[in-house]
Amino acid sequence: MPKSRALRQAPLDSLQGAGEKTVGRLHKLGIFSLQDLLLHLPIRYEDRSKLTPLGALQPGRAALVEGDVELTDVAGTTRRSLICRISDGTGFLNLRFFHFRPEQLRILNSLGRIRCFGEVRAGAHGLEMVHPEYEGLNGSASPPLESGLTPVYPTTDGLRQQSLRRFIGQALRFAQHDSDDPAEFPAHLSPVLDAMSWWEAVRCLHRPADLHPDTLETARRRLAYEELLAHHLSLARFRTEIRRQSAPMLRANSSLKESFIAGLPFALTGAQQRVIGEIEADLCSGRPMMRLLQGDVGSGKTVIAAHAALTAAANGWQTALMAPTELLAEQHFRTFSAWLQPAGISTILLTGKLKGQARRSTLAVIAAGNAGLVIGTHALFQDAVAFHRLGLTVIDEQHRFGVHQRLALRDKAHPDTVLPHQLVMTATPIPRTLAILGYADLDCSVIDELPPGRTPVVTSVIPSPRRQEIIDRIGSWVAAGRQAYWVCTLIEESEALQCEAAENTAASLAEALPGLRIRLLHGRMSSTEKDSVMQEFKGGRSDILVATTVIEVGVDVPNAGLMIIENPERLGLAQLHQLRGRVGRGPGDAYCILLYQPPLSAVGKERLKILKDSSDGFVIAEKDLELRGPGEFLGIRQTGLARFRIADLARDNDLLDAVTANAERLLERHPELVAQLLNRWVEQGLQYVGA
Repeated sequence: MPKSRALRQAPLDSLQGAGEKTVGRLHKLGIFSLQDLLLHLPIRYEDRSKLTPLGALQPGRAALVEGDVELTDVAGTTRRSLICRISDGTGFLNLRFFHFRPEQLRILNSLGRIRCFGEVRAGAHGLEMVHPEYEGLNGSASPPLESGLTPVYPTTDGLRQQSLRRFIGQALRFAQHDSDDPAEFPAHLSPVLDAMSWWEAVRCLHRPADLHPDTLETARRRLAYEELLAHHLSLARFRTEIRRQSAPMLRANSSLKESFIAGLPFALTGAQQRVIGEIEADLCSGRPMMRLLQGDVGSGKTVIAAHAALTAAANGWQTALMAPTELLAEQHFRTFSAWLQPAGISTILLTGKLKGQARRSTLAVIAAGNAGLVIGTHALFQDAVAFHRLGLTVIDEQHRFGVHQRLALRDKAHPDTVLPHQLVMTATPIPRTLAILGYADLDCSVIDELPPGRTPVVTSVIPSPRRQEIIDRIGSWVAAGRQAYWVCTLIEESEALQCEAAENTAASLAEALPGLRIRLLHGRMSSTEKDSVMQEFKGGRSDILVATTVIEVGVDVPNAGLMIIENPERLGLAQLHQLRGRVGRGPGDAYCILLYQPPLSAVGKERLKILKDSSDGFVIAEKDLELRGPGEFLGIRQTGLARFRIADLARDNDLLDAVTANAERLLERHPELVAQLLNRWVEQGLQYVGA
């Protein structure tokens, strides 16, 4: 074994029996070092501490057995399988292998006696095990049985459980003699940490003497706590490093601000004024603003971003605002232009559809600094885009972007200048659990007040057999001068099928409602087509908009007060709440109908009931996290939020308050321990955290 002082630096090729192909398979599991092996925990345990006579086997139970090989043969015509029959004097058992190599028949034929483990099931010719683990027994004496429970690990194609257990056993032996790992925590830092050491927890989970749930859960929580602590420390350290750097001092211009507010077609709420004040203080501090702006659907985040861009432009700096879709970017362009043009601030739009000379001209305007606000999609962070003096970046619907994309936009600032301020906005409220852990590097502002005039949306849950009733209701709705959305949700994760479903729905509605002006909007249409359809609907020149979830964000049509969402059980609560937020934006009643396909599962019923009973996005987000978990809630792969090895944010949320408090103590009093914790738990690429 290697003599390296750090488990994280101990390479996998130091393992006995780990060739190049095996190392590649370990990499697929996220295992790159011996330390990663130790943190690759079992998903369950099996009892192989005693042999079961073949005559005592029961279907549906796993068992460890031994027997003499009586015969081996290949059976079947259409689906061939390798059969090996064993007996022990009390009965017999068939071992069946559907996937086998020709030499496996020869190997099994050469074995006199065999030991195997697997689940017993009833077969056509007696009890059998399908693809059991097995080993040949050579000599008269059988090898000793396991003294404790046998762990079963997550694995990948080509990597057998026996190999994983052998490699982890080697890592355990090395770790036992590794003098540098781990350091001890201060006494009484946390009862969870005091329960057992890191090494005791790792050894307990890989080599349990018995399956006592309390002991195993204590060990798991010990490691989960340390992982959460390390992640929080990484965010805190990143925040400290950023705060040491300089940013443009952007002071608010009182006369411009007053003129801007006076020109708005609405009055700012108290919450909006409070958040504007918080952002103004950040912008003039000389340190990079890193602020998360949360606000429920329709709470008025856009005008706050516009004011921040106004402040930047008044000080001679540019703002880049990145939106997740061209539809939303184009709507932002129209809105911001109307608000900022009276102040003499030029707004420019850059999206992927801009080509040729028009694109070159736009890039030249941006590079020359002749655009105070640049609004765009992913096109903003392409190499050809160069800003003259970037002082502020705004990310709208931040969970739609990956960390690399957000970093690429921030890095558009000239390398010789100060860091730009950063404002990230979301209309998907972040549950407290995720906010504590995933966004601890950001200051958080919450708009907790809706503008006056927002109509409460009445939500109904209706089964699809009553579809015709809904269609009849749409006819009456349109006759009263109102407009409606019909939303077709994702089908089998396929955009093509989703668009096809929307097209079919539009055709069936046109047949059922002759005379009504029905239009279609989906993701496979060109930007020009989408914009044309949307402007037609917004201008009242169409009655019903049949759309996919492309309308989830950014669509604002006050006269559209009715929304039907087909198959809502396919979407998360947060996304359903976002969609519902497209209605209730103008005068008159507002309704959302969840047209589900029965029968609903128990969880499906609970989810739709939550949406029916609540209009509070923060309450809905908390429930969504509970039901779906953090990974699905925000799409962890896209957001850059950690994908934890052991911790589970829903199951371990009771640890977070102590984690937050102890992180501060460790940073102040034990910086050497912080470094070791980050080395163990935090992936490479720490710079992406907080991007």
